[in-house]
Amino acid sequence: MRCTVLHECKGRLRVHIMRPYMSLHQADILEYYLRAKPFVKTVKVYDRTGDAVICYKGERQAVIRALAVFSYEDKAAKALVPEHTGRELDREFENRFINALVMRYARKLLLPAPLRFAVSVLHALRYIKEALHSLAKGRLEVSVLDATAITVSLIRGEQKTAASVMFMLSVGEMLEDWTRKKSVDELASVMSLGVDKVWLHGDNGDVLVPINDVCEGDELVVRTGSMIPLDSIAVSGEAAINQSSLTGESLPVHKTAGSYVYAGTVVEDGSLVIKADKVSGSGKYDRIVKMIEESEKLKSAAESKASTLADRLVPYCLGGTVLTYLLTRSALKAVSILMVDFSCALKLAMPISVISAMRECGAKGITVKGGKFLEAVAQADTIVFDKTGTLTHSQPRVAQTVTFGGNDENEMLRLAACLEEHYPHSIANAVVEEAKARGLDHEERHSTVEYVVAHGISSTVDGQKAVIGSYHFVFEDEGCTVAQKEQERFDSLPSQYSHLYLAVGGTLAAVICIEDPLREEAKQVVSELHELGINKVVMMTGDSEHTARSVAAAVGVDDLYYEVLPEDKASFIKNERRKGGKVIMIGDGVNDSPALSEADAGIAISTGAAIAKEIADITVSAQDLYCLLKLRCISEGMMKRIGRNYRSIIGFNAALMLLGAGGIITPAMSAFLHNSSTVAIALASMRDYLPDSEG
Repeated sequence: MRCTVLHECKGRLRVHIMRPYMSLHQADILEYYLRAKPFVKTVKVYDRTGDAVICYKGERQAVIRALAVFSYEDKAAKALVPEHTGRELDREFENRFINALVMRYARKLLLPAPLRFAVSVLHALRYIKEALHSLAKGRLEVSVLDATAITVSLIRGEQKTAASVMFMLSVGEMLEDWTRKKSVDELASVMSLGVDKVWLHGDNGDVLVPINDVCEGDELVVRTGSMIPLDSIAVSGEAAINQSSLTGESLPVHKTAGSYVYAGTVVEDGSLVIKADKVSGSGKYDRIVKMIEESEKLKSAAESKASTLADRLVPYCLGGTVLTYLLTRSALKAVSILMVDFSCALKLAMPISVISAMRECGAKGITVKGGKFLEAVAQADTIVFDKTGTLTHSQPRVAQTVTFGGNDENEMLRLAACLEEHYPHSIANAVVEEAKARGLDHEERHSTVEYVVAHGISSTVDGQKAVIGSYHFVFEDEGCTVAQKEQERFDSLPSQYSHLYLAVGGTLAAVICIEDPLREEAKQVVSELHELGINKVVMMTGDSEHTARSVAAAVGVDDLYYEVLPEDKASFIKNERRKGGKVIMIGDGVNDSPALSEADAGIAISTGAAIAKEIADITVSAQDLYCLLKLRCISEGMMKRIGRNYRSIIGFNAALMLLGAGGIITPAMSAFLHNSSTVAIALASMRDYLPDSEG
């Protein structure tokens, strides 16, 4: 690509792209192409002028080479551009503002006074209609204040005042609309389904493939605990699908052949063969935006309070207007008060503060489903950790495989991986990865796999029943036995490991010893959570006492519960909440789902089971636990910002009312300052909560 260097200084270049026209999409391709380069720190591409400003590190020549080989037709460069970048949204509002400005001054310069008055009356009808609609519902809202101010000005023959007021109101609405959409757009851009691989159904069995390799019409298999990766049509099977994230339905929906299933929903029970109707990315952004915009039930108490307070203050504003007129007999002063209200700023700034917090969380690998969960995190005094995959690494390792009944070690590991790979969990992943590391490929020899929550997996292999899971499941529920001559060997299994039991035909075939190394940062994170105001850190696990105590001692939790069932975790959280506590639960497995649902804020680990992530209110990156500290800090910062916004909005707008009542400012100036302050507070609410150094 040909370009010219317009200006440069150390670490910064401004170049002009040598082409007559640059589209919005081309600007995005160039910008994201350069962003992906390791030597580029920041880049901004201006499509109107065809310029790019690049801040870089290292050698200038690396930037020049990257620009020289760039092409708008490069498929790899195009693939870097997300579905929505915000550039189109910004351009839309730029054009709207310029058009409004041009039209206002064109009318002012070209139309005679009588015609300008008629145009103002026509424009005023919209505001009057909105006010009448509000009054018909028995509500005094901001629209009533606006319409009253405009009508009074027109009746008094003050066309300039009415026109100025309407112009400022339209600009204010435009900017408020932009700030809200910009916040939602930025939040939606960092949210995704997080499905990387899917089971492709074929004549020769099911094959695990990257989701980007799936074409429209391909058949996929989804089973209990799996997320539906793409909008699809069910071909065969039946399942109960949790669609709450899309539709708000509290109960799972039964799906059979011919039913439509949606990306992002989760199979709670059963299995389906589905035909992909939309490939990866199609419609996902719009669904996320819809979810954000329609999540009224997920509003924080602070947002609801702001909305309620805003509506309650309208009658007082109207009363103040009437009182001012009665005392001063000046319609101009009264109209100045009408131009100011608390509603716009309160209803705009509070949600944007929350959306900004959600966006920043998303940028740091934390997905939050609603403002009320951030508020719960800020107020929480108790945090409950599951052990496996949370306080310990999300990728446990197979330490050794102990076989029984003369079985071959590799064959038993191969069979275990064959069963476990259908229901991803941290321990299941460890078995699958160990088999892969040993080169133990396998064919699907088993029949339909049945998953028993918190216990294990059951299937049939070569005509014999095969089960794999916990001691309770294999020996107590399934009644499997250990050969008498091997009892002593069984009793001497290494106690420092977690054990996964595999039985075939009712007899123990192997015990897979799982090493679950503690996360290096776990102790420090627990300590810092205490410093951030968490009074009680609890660890709950289904593991044995010996394993649980060793982890608890190393991490420094306040309380420990071991050998617990899923319902025990949920009961503990319910009791804590009944006592008045605010509880966070962190887990990653299907067995953690009841507790995640019961908590004030349920947090799932991103590498955990899909059903856990669906039920959870928040999903965090599996890379490390430091994101929990960021989550707490962002949540507390959000609550502080909301408090500051309250004080700023009430204080500034009250001052404007006093200035208007005193005749110090005109209605147009009052409207300008009010709308400017609303947008300024909204823009300030879009700022990050954590400094870049903490990102």
